[in-house]
Amino acid sequence: MSYLSQLECSECGQTYDAQELHNLCLKCRAPLWVRYDLDRARGELDRDRFATRPAGLWRWAELLPIDDLAQRIDLGEGGTPLLRIDRLASQLGLREVWLKDEGRNPTGSFKARGMATAVTQAKALGVKEFVVPTAGNAGGAAAAYAARAGMAIHVYMPKDAPPANINECRAVGADVHLIDGLINDAGRIAAADAKEHGWFDLATLKEPYRVEGKKTMGYEIAQDLQWTLPDVIVYPTGGGTGLIGIWKAFEEMEALSWIGSKRPRLVAVQAIGCQPIVKAFEQDQLACELHQNAHTIAAGLRVPKPLGDRMMLRAMRASGGTAIAVNDEAIVQMTEMALRVEGISMAFEGAATLVAARVLFDRGWLKSHEKIVCLNTGAGWKNP
Repeated sequence: MSYLSQLECSECGQTYDAQELHNLCLKCRAPLWVRYDLDRARGELDRDRFATRPAGLWRWAELLPIDDLAQRIDLGEGGTPLLRIDRLASQLGLREVWLKDEGRNPTGSFKARGMATAVTQAKALGVKEFVVPTAGNAGGAAAAYAARAGMAIHVYMPKDAPPANINECRAVGADVHLIDGLINDAGRIAAADAKEHGWFDLATLKEPYRVEGKKTMGYEIAQDLQWTLPDVIVYPTGGGTGLIGIWKAFEEMEALSWIGSKRPRLVAVQAIGCQPIVKAFEQDQLACELHQNAHTIAAGLRVPKPLGDRMMLRAMRASGGTAIAVNDEAIVQMTEMALRVEGISMAFEGAATLVAARVLFDRGWLKSHEKIVCLNTGAGWKNP
């Protein structure tokens, strides 16, 4: 049984009934957090018993928005490996680097986690038809989970999105709209059509439940490292839901007394051609500005103005973390190096985290003895 209690605005604190369908906060239009009765859960849940369950996202059911596991929309997501990459780490000048390989998920990316929980909860609350704007991988995942649930979905994506993503959405039966512009343009058109037709908008952080699927990456990292968190987590940041979700997982685990108060330093990695979070972090801003003429080979990083900017910046600063932009040429070279040195197929977005680790070590921000977890958010076969 889930300990789900309510929804709470991430900015003004207004609360909402979790048994009703919501997108953004009605008062301030900010994203909503899903909240649980962690005081009760702390006395009733034993962290070690979770390891006896089948691996995967739904292992954490009590801390997810679901009461009846039989109703989950499931393609076998989660439970991805945390791989120690010593040979590659030594080439980066580091001693202990772990790679959380999300490319093993259904549809080949971490987006499967968020769509599993979002589609599950939306269907439970009566949604019949979805819309989602996407830079690529979220569309493929949403289309697959909508198909699994027997529901209709409309996908809006830039016409220059990776061909693998466009083909994936079409193959699984989604209604695909190719847009002139970037994901923010796709999001604007999708939102207007959703309002006109009564579709439910699954856009990043416009509904509260994609974060809940993504946060399970944080639970898995903690469990795989025997409940001792790493010194640093390096995350490729477009919309930022994964970074936000991992931070939320650590807050929940501390409230459950599963871990202490020490946190990893969070690093948001962006591309030089699209770095709104990096600029906002460097300029000590609370929110980011629209990055003009955004471009990068890593489609998932091409988000010129993420809705979760405030949430990300708060988490990075609270953790003592940082934000860094890397160039496309280095990203491509790192995907090739990861394959040759470790045999691991990485998305461009994931390879960007290893480039960032190397740069941060060269700058002295990372120390050679620190335990570092990098996130590979997708499979290399999806790279253009």
